[in-house]
Amino acid sequence: AQRQELQFDKGQSLYDGFPISGVSIKDLDRALINNYRENTGAKGTAANLFSARSLLTPTKELTNAGYLLFAPRPQELFPQAYIRVVRFLTIARGTGARLGIEEGSDIRVEGPIPRAIQEASSLIEDMVPRRRFLAESGRFESRPIVPRDAWLEGVVNAVIHRSYSLAGDHLRVEIYHDRIEFERPGRFPGLATPSKPLEFTRFARNPRIARVCADLRIGQELGEGIKRIFEEMRLVGLTDPVYKQGQGSVRLMLQAIPRIDERTAARLPKGSQRLLDAMRASDRDLSTGDIAEAISMSRPATLTRLKALEEENLVRWSGKSPRDPRAVWLLETT
Repeated sequence: AQRQELQFDKGQSLYDGFPISGVSIKDLDRALINNYRENTGAKGTAANLFSARSLLTPTKELTNAGYLLFAPRPQELFPQAYIRVVRFLTIARGTGARLGIEEGSDIRVEGPIPRAIQEASSLIEDMVPRRRFLAESGRFESRPIVPRDAWLEGVVNAVIHRSYSLAGDHLRVEIYHDRIEFERPGRFPGLATPSKPLEFTRFARNPRIARVCADLRIGQELGEGIKRIFEEMRLVGLTDPVYKQGQGSVRLMLQAIPRIDERTAARLPKGSQRLLDAMRASDRDLSTGDIAEAISMSRPATLTRLKALEEENLVRWSGKSPRDPRAVWLLETT
């Protein structure tokens, strides 16, 4: 199973193109199929359309993609294919008695992919905290802590590119008072590293799902999803998105933290913002070596940036002596 999942990660095999037994087009949602035909302008039969989009195998068997996209309830065969939207009252998830989930704000969204994205988006929009700010008009207005276009792209990207072959794991959207986090099953493709997300080449783990979502104008299939998230966050002056990769999943963090102002950024070495983002993304205090590894930078170059940030009172060193092996760098909160 691990070897097969590695092939999916590398694009050597595509799970969304595997045939699904015991199911045919007759078992799918007719309303969804008709809507898809209208969006594509297709004039032929549903079978012809599905064949043109590779939703049927050469032997006319329905693929996993076709079932996930158009079945009335794909969770009957893919119980892990749902979106869980959770809002927390605390700054961290917590466990047991310290679990900070708000009552009534832990919702599981099921159904075919297009409907699940729409329903999850509506839930998130209602749950995202909003803040008042002084607008250019001179009046106080309300806006979400994270721009809508950024988190919406995060949802769509996670649904389209998650691994549907990993049984037992689902997609999670966790909403906190200062950030939104998305965690999806499946790792980044090939040699891609989460420390340089803007350098990713276009890769679709589920190309058939991506194509249909593009036809439905849910996604654009242009490989621009990550870039758009970065742009939307920067447009409102927030720090860059942070990606973290675990053993079998990828987590995206959209934090309501202001970027370094332009004057300060001009005095700092290039890459200082990325270093701060890596420290904020970590769930523990980091040493110089830890930070260097996190941002894929040499230790001397990392130390140069840390010293510059320290001079701007953005970080501080904490240790008992210059050679303290337990010394770490901390973010300044004031």
